Amino acid sequence: MFFNLPTLLTWARIVSIPLVVGVFYLDVKEPHQNLIATVLFIVVALTDWADGYLARRLNMTSSFGAFLDPVADKFLVCAALLVLVHLGRLHALVALVIIGREIAISALREWMAQIGASRSVAVHMLGKVKTTVQMIAIPFLLYHGTLFGLVDTQLWGTWLIYASAVLTIWSMVYYLQKALPEIRAKVR
Repeated sequence: MFFNLPTLLTWARIVSIPLVVGVFYLDVKEPHQNLIATVLFIVVALTDWADGYLARRLNMTSSFGAFLDPVADKFLVCAALLVLVHLGRLHALVALVIIGREIAISALREWMAQIGASRSVAVHMLGKVKTTVQMIAIPFLLYHGTLFGLVDTQLWGTWLIYASAVLTIWSMVYYLQKALPEIRAKVR
């Protein structure tokens, strides 16, 4: 269904991305920008969990929702990574690895669907772990301060985003290995 509650939450995630980015262009002091962007990102990221839960719980799953949900996630992550690179909180190479993987795997999935082999690159737990680590690392990097006087969010965010980059490469290799037999069969 094009417009049901889970799909509307996914659309809301896409529409709210400019808000997360736009916070850094407001005439507000940096600590307040960081806090607002972090809270917005967390709220928006939670809609990813909520839309999936509601779609299953209310039996409102749809092909369109299954297509749109990962697109919304990729938009959100890519926008946040670009902001973090712009702010000097993330090395461009790390962002390039993560964004490049998303483009490559999206293209692979599209091609595999065209040749009738989409099951070979179905979402795997490794990809879900990668996404979870990204969704934890990014708010830490957006906050860019000390949380509760104890947690250096820049340090933790940096370590987590590096872990995410490793998981990104690992999951890409996994998906490519799963697709390779199908690719070999179709190329011959």
